[in-house]
Amino acid sequence: MTWLTAVAISSLVMAAQALAGSAWAPELEARLAALEAEGQDEIGLHVRELGARDGSVDRGERFGWRDDETWYLASLVKVPVAVELLARREAGALSLDETLVLKERDYVDGAGPINWAEPGTTLALGELLEPMLTESDNTASDLLIGRLGLAAVNDRAQALSGGGLGPITPLLEVRREAYGYLHPGARALTGMDFIRLRQVEEDDARLDALAERLGVPRGEFALPSLDAGFDAYYASGLNAGRLDAFGALLAAIGEGRALGPAATAELLAIMARTTSGEARLKAGLGDDIRFAHKTGTQHRRSCDAGIAFRGEGAVERRWVVVACTRGERDIEHSEATLSEVGRALRESGLLVP
Repeated sequence: MTWLTAVAISSLVMAAQALAGSAWAPELEARLAALEAEGQDEIGLHVRELGARDGSVDRGERFGWRDDETWYLASLVKVPVAVELLARREAGALSLDETLVLKERDYVDGAGPINWAEPGTTLALGELLEPMLTESDNTASDLLIGRLGLAAVNDRAQALSGGGLGPITPLLEVRREAYGYLHPGARALTGMDFIRLRQVEEDDARLDALAERLGVPRGEFALPSLDAGFDAYYASGLNAGRLDAFGALLAAIGEGRALGPAATAELLAIMARTTSGEARLKAGLGDDIRFAHKTGTQHRRSCDAGIAFRGEGAVERRWVVVACTRGERDIEHSEATLSEVGRALRESGLLVP
């Protein structure tokens, strides 16, 4: 048993039983405990069933496993950015046809197509929304945050989550802060600097490259490793929050309290086209579950969260699912763990027609 003692697992099981108390809960609890005992990842999970679309039915099914702890959410924070954008459009304050001009200072390392666009490219807000969600494009996200204003995004996130989310920052600031714990000079680096550092895959070699770029010896670093830098960053609470709070935000979207009907349908349709994280929850949930979701990935952290749909029309059922892992270095192992979480949800009997 690598992460938890038997006593700690027992306490988690009892807490989950108190939250759930349903016939499927013991099976799900046992599966999560076994996954944690067998691997290098801690697991966080929050599940809640949504009521019928007309609000007439609320089965009240909920389950939590470490969902009241603070988790680094990574790119899950792009969901409230999208909600703020669509809410502004609903209010007539902006149009998705409005354009921004991409500048060299705007690039942020990571996946997505915007980093392949040339400086000077004109991009509509609608062209940024889809890759931010479906491909987790960091450059698109930071451009939208710059247009919307960070305070507005955070106010929206706090209101929809019930106050359980930490401050959201631009994605470039994640890099500056994490590396800044190693050396304060890193807080002045540009997005292009971090793109070049990201190209150095091995951690120790990347620190050598960081020292060279800053023009300082490695001996001046305040912390000995990249792991230590990110651990210090995660402890700051930035871009983090409780999984039940993020679940509340998703529930507000699914129940039409965050946006009007048309914008809600538009957002969920985009999230259903997500291509990142195909090996995560979606792989375990099965082909008969439709999953509108967003993924998040960072150093030793991975998440997947969204709304799962089963059935159609009057017999349709919907569940908010938020899952994160922390600890494992190999992202493929963490994705496999999240896939097994999805499988456990299905096989426990929770996601029944």
